[in-house]
Amino acid sequence: MTTKAETLDQLPTGVKARVTSLTLTGAERRRMMDLGLLPGAAIEVALENPLGDPTAYRVRGAVIALRREQAQQIQIAREETLPPDAQGAA
Repeated sequence: MTTKAETLDQLPTGVKARVTSLTLTGAERRRMMDLGLLPGAAIEVALENPLGDPTAYRVRGAVIALRREQAQQIQIAREETLPPDAQGAA
């Protein structure tokens, strides 16, 4: 049984993820890489458009807006999130 990789357009608000791969090619792939969307980069939803498209994402300290068609070409892996009270624990 194979499982479909999760793509960036499926990431809910409040959940952090890491980019695992890009299926884009050519100039569009280069643009995404220039924006910091590289394998291993942390990413999260920064702002959702009430109409659904585009969505703003926070990556490497910048906020970028991507259309759903672009986000569907970026594979991600969700990160485990710590409970709010455990984030400051030593």
